[in-house]
Amino acid sequence: MKIKLTKSEILTALKNVLLVIVGTLILAFGSAVFIIPFDLVTGGLSGIAIILSKVIAVEFLTIDLIITIATWILFFVGLFVLGKTFALKTLISTIIYPIGVSLFMRLTDPSFLNGFFCLKASEHGEISLILATTLGGVCVGAGCAITFLGGGSTGGVDIISFTLCKIFKRLKHSSTIFIIDASIVFVGMFIIGDFVISLLGIFSAFIAALMVDKVFIGSSKSFIAQIISEEHEAINKEILSKIDRGSTIIDVEGGYTGSSKKMIMVSFTVNQYAEILNIIHKNDKNAFVTIHQAHEITGEGWTR
Repeated sequence: MKIKLTKSEILTALKNVLLVIVGTLILAFGSAVFIIPFDLVTGGLSGIAIILSKVIAVEFLTIDLIITIATWILFFVGLFVLGKTFALKTLISTIIYPIGVSLFMRLTDPSFLNGFFCLKASEHGEISLILATTLGGVCVGAGCAITFLGGGSTGGVDIISFTLCKIFKRLKHSSTIFIIDASIVFVGMFIIGDFVISLLGIFSAFIAALMVDKVFIGSSKSFIAQIISEEHEAINKEILSKIDRGSTIIDVEGGYTGSSKKMIMVSFTVNQYAEILNIIHKNDKNAFVTIHQAHEITGEGWTR
């Protein structure tokens, strides 16, 4: 049976592939031009490669070669342990990231464009190091976030984390990935032997995390409120009339009391935040309210 895709579905798929490619290239550029030349151990594959290049002092075993080998090893680990679906999400990045790092590292050669991209040999000294730390974090974070927006994954230590979580069911991915990256940074502190460089690596990783949050999540200024109240009718009426937002009334049951209640679920913008709280407080000071940020809201009354 042939699956016929609509024009819209094809365009969406192409857009997602393009986002993964662009995101991976930005990640590779940031790693190759800013992170690796200064031995900034920020976690991830680049951090592992920097550490291994210091421990295994073999001339032919360059950082980009280590990244290539590690990337493909982890890809096949993901394929056999996590399945084809996960492997497909990392395939584009697996192909492009090592090639991108290898090519972009050539830009940092002092003989290329008179050393235009070679910040380490710059006459500006410490300013170059600060710029590399900052811009490296920005590129790595933005690259990862753009890849996520395309529905892809950068692979790397994510695969280690997901594999451990599959073997040890009680582990959480967020905690595991933090422990892995923190361990890489911690080991890097002793291998590199420069405390200032190690601290700058941590700072760069922090900037990268902020960029992921800003690009992937923080751009949204929309919220969803869940309101459980005996005065749900009055609250709902004011929400509809005063802030002109549609709502959904859901039947809920108390887990402890077993009593039936009504819950209002409403989406609203940051500009309406205070007004929503005022409406709830005015009608029922004892209302149970949960508000969380929405990554994306589409549909009538919202921008696609």
